[in-house]
Amino acid sequence: MNVRADNNAILPLPSIGKPLLALAAVMALCLGIIFYSGLSLMVQWWIDREEYSYGWFVPPIAVFLVWQKRDALHAIEFEESWSGVTLILLGLATWLLGELSALYTIVQYAFLLTLAGAVLATTGWRAFRAVGMALFILVLMIPLPDFVNFNLSQKLQLLSSEIGVGFMRLVGISVYLEGNVIDLGDYKLQVAEACSGLRYLFPLMTLGFVVALFFRAPLWQRVLLFASTAPITVFMNSFRIGVVGVLVNEWGSGQAEGFMHYFEGWIIFMACLALLAVEMWLMLRLSGTRRNLRDALAIELPARIPPGVSRAPRPIPRSAWAAAGLLALGVIPALTIPDRVEAIPKHTDFAEFPATLGNWSGRTDRLEKEYIDELKFTDYELANYTRPSGDLINLYIAYYESQRKGQSVHSPRACLPGGGWVMEKFEQHTLPDVVVGGRPLTVNRVLITKGNEHQLVYYWFQQRGRLLTNEYLVKWFLFWDSLTRNRTDGSLVRLVAPLAPGVPEGHADQALTDFARTLEPGLPRYLPD
Repeated sequence: MNVRADNNAILPLPSIGKPLLALAAVMALCLGIIFYSGLSLMVQWWIDREEYSYGWFVPPIAVFLVWQKRDALHAIEFEESWSGVTLILLGLATWLLGELSALYTIVQYAFLLTLAGAVLATTGWRAFRAVGMALFILVLMIPLPDFVNFNLSQKLQLLSSEIGVGFMRLVGISVYLEGNVIDLGDYKLQVAEACSGLRYLFPLMTLGFVVALFFRAPLWQRVLLFASTAPITVFMNSFRIGVVGVLVNEWGSGQAEGFMHYFEGWIIFMACLALLAVEMWLMLRLSGTRRNLRDALAIELPARIPPGVSRAPRPIPRSAWAAAGLLALGVIPALTIPDRVEAIPKHTDFAEFPATLGNWSGRTDRLEKEYIDELKFTDYELANYTRPSGDLINLYIAYYESQRKGQSVHSPRACLPGGGWVMEKFEQHTLPDVVVGGRPLTVNRVLITKGNEHQLVYYWFQQRGRLLTNEYLVKWFLFWDSLTRNRTDGSLVRLVAPLAPGVPEGHADQALTDFARTLEPGLPRYLPD
């Protein structure tokens, strides 16, 4: 452990020293003050969202990984790195954008960027590379943006449902799958968002990353081990759904609820860990090594410093002083910039939405509570409109007065497959007869089928005076308008026309276009520009 000079004298071990320790404490305090809003929301998500509850364990793991590198760090001199100062500047600029737009995911990633810059400016590149993985693992503690989380959950629900139904059919159970609804005849199982597998995926990915770091194997095997956490999660979650289906088919719906439901979930997660262990064992066997799993996963701990060994405080690089100065300056706007109170425009409740639109007469419908809880909108309208010719249009409008903290418009492109609908066609379609703001209205036109049912869907996003069809443009303008206009309100407008057998799509297009032309002029009262 000790470094020997040519004359065999034992040189003192480098230590942090009180001056550098005090400087690091000041930088940590500044980071906490600057990024408090984003970090506090992240911790709240760890508390409120079960799929992110593992986040509590990520910082201690990162600290352990740094401590494990103590011997290597003793042999490395801390050096100046002005690249770290540049990284801090970039992180603080990103933080300012996140604060001004009040999009806290940006603030959370800006924290990691600034933290990495502070470490780099204090230690230099050689030491930074030694602890790089400990810093990288912190990325896994940050919740995904809500729209990414929702789309991923929807895809996992569908995939897990399909594979789970396959397991049921293997054991001879007659079952029908319609989107996320598993029909067993006497019982129907709804594969809800909580059963998508995210509760297993995120913790297992984090654990797989840590295990891959300690696994003594070629790099490709370690990468494969980490990458395999996703298919293992999907397979085992699907198996769980299949087992629940079998139990419900045999002993009733109580098997899918309460303690049994959560107990099965715990067993499945432990089974996922067992599969990771089996995968590592197979890699060892196939590579021809005689090592057992315990040896391959041996965690090296730093050597104990013998008593009496002299310690020499590390000198403080000038770039570390500059980093601390920058962070101290960053505290000033963090404490002085007032919290931006979001501008919430006036909105007329949909309770006042007209039952008659031109020659269309409507009847209001209601969503079930489970969908309302999942969609998290501020207000909505759901109604079926008919006209004397017999045409029927289903109208759905979801309005969000704020989309900053997890509430956001859910795209039909992700939601429709969950209801069992298959998208046969998807295209942008311009309605020249429907002019909004001097321009023809462009919509997403989707032909969907479910069994023998066929429907034609028009939908668009009406966001603060913009009419958009692209989900990614919706997110971009959400950020831009939050930054420049302090507004994040927005809505989804969806029109659905059933297609009767033998009726051409063009007839439904004509009905949808006529309804959109009648509907659009009155929408700004309910969806503020």
